[in-house]
Amino acid sequence: MLASDLADLAREAQRTLQNGADYLHLDVMDGVFVPNITWGPPVVECLRKHVEDAFFDCHMMVSKPLEYVKPMAKAGGSQYTFHIEAVENPKAEIPELCDAIRKNNMKVGIALSPETEVEALSPFVSLIDMVLIMTVKPGFGGQKFMPNMMPKILTLREAHPTLDIGVDGGLGPGTVDAAARAGANMIVAGSACFKPGARMDETIMVLRRSVQKHGHKRKDEDLSPIPAPPPATEPPSPDRLRTEYFDSDSDCSIAGGCFMMHWGGPSDK
Repeated sequence: MLASDLADLAREAQRTLQNGADYLHLDVMDGVFVPNITWGPPVVECLRKHVEDAFFDCHMMVSKPLEYVKPMAKAGGSQYTFHIEAVENPKAEIPELCDAIRKNNMKVGIALSPETEVEALSPFVSLIDMVLIMTVKPGFGGQKFMPNMMPKILTLREAHPTLDIGVDGGLGPGTVDAAARAGANMIVAGSACFKPGARMDETIMVLRRSVQKHGHKRKDEDLSPIPAPPPATEPPSPDRLRTEYFDSDSDCSIAGGCFMMHWGGPSDK
């Protein structure tokens, strides 16, 4: 959701779900673990009121993940995904952190930044529900996909066939196949869905079809269908424009202010 219109977050969340998303990925940044700052439990709690049944994957890019567990659970988090790099003593602290997350009725996820080797996860796989492989440096949206992270996904998938493996960063129709072939089954996409002119429903379905084809090994004829484009909007005639929007031959509307309009379908943008 970081790539959405943050001034209209609730409506953007509703639109995302209506266009086929399975869950909402909420990037929580504290300005310490990463240089950016986004939102915290109060915003998540407000958002929950507008999308009561949505699954919230809270991606916690914070320096002290244990401190946020109870507040995020109270706010309505469904899954708590913390960074292994934020834990000073993983062997001692990660079991405690995972236990705290479960006691607060959330699923457990661990995220790996690009510089972290996948072997760092080995002692903890039995404690978690999902691994999130970062294919960009955490902290900012809109970065380019890092294909050299795919061996991490492949290693995890071969060792853990039933584990949920997410991938986050630079994902879109042009990059998702690499992640799906490697074994990712949870695709996080931001800019590809929210960029101007994008058909969100089509983008989400392309991502879903890639996982179905390369991960579930479905045949092309068994893949979910791509949504049909909306019908083109017919521009009104000049006579109708004059009748409905203007009161004279002037260039000003009845409301008294000059305005501009663009007529056309999404392909015209």
